[in-house]
Amino acid sequence: MMFADRPMTERFAAAKAAGFAAVEMLFPYDMEPETVADLLRRNGLHLVLFNICQGDFAGGERGLACLPGRTEDFRAALLHGEHYVEVLRPDCVHVMAGLLPANVSREEAERVYVDNVRLAARTLARHHTAICLEAISGVSMPGFFLSCQEQTARCLDLIDESNVGMQFDCFHCQMAEGNVAGKLRAYLPRIRHIQIAGAPGRHEPDTGELRYEYLFSLLDELGYPGYVGCEYNPAGRTEDGLGWYARWK
Repeated sequence: MMFADRPMTERFAAAKAAGFAAVEMLFPYDMEPETVADLLRRNGLHLVLFNICQGDFAGGERGLACLPGRTEDFRAALLHGEHYVEVLRPDCVHVMAGLLPANVSREEAERVYVDNVRLAARTLARHHTAICLEAISGVSMPGFFLSCQEQTARCLDLIDESNVGMQFDCFHCQMAEGNVAGKLRAYLPRIRHIQIAGAPGRHEPDTGELRYEYLFSLLDELGYPGYVGCEYNPAGRTEDGLGWYARWK
């Protein structure tokens, strides 16, 4: 989402030049994993996270994990994603849940989702890679299966695998639930990765109604050990909006 004014192959160097030591990617699949690994290595960057099992994203799918009747598609996507995990060694991957089909009950979708994520967790455990579950607000993805932190925590309990945790997006939490600080306090032990953006515009984190100076200090206070990913749409040129980062990097 950042440095989008240049080809993907040039964004790694741009991130490094801006002072970042780590990156995340939505989808690395337009490049061979060895190409991505070389770009990371040449720029001295660590890959924290990418998405797997997203389905036909261009065609409107937002994941496969909760979809009854798509188990074979999910397993094929998992196998494809595992190859990238093996080469790129990310800290974690987000297994995208998908949109709840109109003719499927939430209970049935949950059963399918739990089984699929458990399979992914056990598959990727041999690579020492964690699985992340993310609640996404209806503002960004109407109908997404996971929409709040409580529901995500319930699925974590049902999946019951040690390498599965939350991907806590502060923007989505604010748009769907509010009380971002309270949710961070409540769920921090289960959070593997955090993402930020200004709300409601989803631009730089120093814009909008969320006060990240307070939230960053809270993460320090709570002892959060992981990364914070910048999943926002820059209002202009990415470099021109990084004044907030200069104070924190």
